[in-house]
Amino acid sequence: MEKMKVCDLMVSTDRFPKISNRAGYFEALSALEIAQQKYLSKESEQRILLVENEKGKVIGKLSPIDLFRGLETNYIRVDSEETLTRFGFDYIWKSMEKDYNLWENPFKDLCYKAKDIQIKEFIREPAKGQSISADDTLVKCFHLFVMNRHDALFVFEKDEIIGVLTFSDVFEKTSQVMKECSSLET
Repeated sequence: MEKMKVCDLMVSTDRFPKISNRAGYFEALSALEIAQQKYLSKESEQRILLVENEKGKVIGKLSPIDLFRGLETNYIRVDSEETLTRFGFDYIWKSMEKDYNLWENPFKDLCYKAKDIQIKEFIREPAKGQSISADDTLVKCFHLFVMNRHDALFVFEKDEIIGVLTFSDVFEKTSQVMKECSSLET
């Protein structure tokens, strides 16, 4: 397994459902539901919904968590709670929740605002800790999955996303190898 490369397990972007970053909030909600239904009915191999820019270039992925973040626009102004707590500053997070009035608006008002929200307003491009090369080893991926707790890593070739490496695929392969090792010992 030490010799395996990302390209051995990644899934090409052309095998994922996609949505435009210009799509509206409710269109994104519907697309996520459809992707989930098709995945559960075995009509599709993937449930991750990739986001494309105006040129058709994949720029990220959309998850239900992203939709919640898109509803509460103040999250754009706030860094992650995880970053603060990792360095022992969790008391700052509690203060930021209050200062930025996160989720203070009635939910019906947030839903009313959703009709004017486009994905491009809240979608994030992959961070450095979620980006790998097709030629990288799986060892690097293990580190990124464990340290950053992502469910998927974006596979880049130069500055273009060419595929996705999911934690579930890596786990499945690792489990298979471990089972083969354990059967040799008995």
